[in-house]
Amino acid sequence: MDEFNGNRNNPFHKIPKPGRHAKHIVIAAAGLAVVALLAGDATYQIQEQEQAVLSTFGVPKSVSETGLHFKLPYIQKVYKVNTTIQGFPIGYSIDSNETLENEGIMITSDYNFIDVDFFVEYRIDDPVKYLYTSERPESILKNISQSCIRTVIASYNVDDVLTTGKGEIQGKIKEMILKKMEEQDIGIQLVNITIQDSEPPTQEVMCAFKAVETAKQGKETALNNANKYRNEKLPEAEAKADQIIQDAEAEKEVRINEAEGEVARFNAMYEEYSKNPTVTKQRMFYEAMEQVLPDLKIVIDNGNGTQKILPLDKFNEIYPDTSGTGSSAVSDTGGADTKPEIQESTNEEDGNSTEEGY
Repeated sequence: MDEFNGNRNNPFHKIPKPGRHAKHIVIAAAGLAVVALLAGDATYQIQEQEQAVLSTFGVPKSVSETGLHFKLPYIQKVYKVNTTIQGFPIGYSIDSNETLENEGIMITSDYNFIDVDFFVEYRIDDPVKYLYTSERPESILKNISQSCIRTVIASYNVDDVLTTGKGEIQGKIKEMILKKMEEQDIGIQLVNITIQDSEPPTQEVMCAFKAVETAKQGKETALNNANKYRNEKLPEAEAKADQIIQDAEAEKEVRINEAEGEVARFNAMYEEYSKNPTVTKQRMFYEAMEQVLPDLKIVIDNGNGTQKILPLDKFNEIYPDTSGTGSSAVSDTGGADTKPEIQESTNEEDGNSTEEGY
């Protein structure tokens, strides 16, 4: 205490300036702030599905490894890009779902207007080209997509765009976009492009197309029913045709066999005839009479328009032949057997007589 008091009373003792300690404190704080700033800018973090571009004095370098990385603070700059699949609509607004006429209304090969909506999916495959090749690479992709869409749609008719041609149209558009994007080489890769919707531009045209589609479906239904009926009836008709053919073939064989038998019989008869013609003629005559006479009925007309029928068949029924000689007997009331008499009629005009008999 005394020493301290002595120093204070010493006229040669140097008294420190009051602002010196504050200056050191400010310098230290500024140093700490600089170190903190440098430390904060010396690291960067890359998340999954991200890539970074590290620029050193304007020279870019791609960094794709995830995790914590170091860099020179305020000398190297880091630009991060999202490498996940992204997309944008063409022909409609994704927020309000309203049609954008300048994008969606197109004309087909048969000069019909149609409203077609697309959705384009893409991803960034080269961050360096994406950042440094073009200022707005997404706009380039969209313009190329619209150009390819209109080119392909213009080569198809309206029915294909509305119904069965959607898959083929999507494939051609995608192939054309990929080819043009390779030529541009802006670091964007097309993943897919799909038709979201396709319909006529107005309600009246839409109703007309619906009527056409209904008619087409009715046509398909009628064709299917007709094919079903044909498939049901055709086997039955073929079976009937086969049966008719088989019956005809059988009848043909029967007729051929009969004809061959008649020919053989005629040839045999001709051989006998050539040996003795007179006897053969008589035999053939008697055989023919045996077949004709039993069923013969004789009608006699005397020429004056009055017909008389000799009812010999009735006599045969009443008095059948029991003698075995082939003749019938007629009995009178006394029971005596007599032969049927031959009735004779005289034609008074010409004096001719006609006999009738059995």
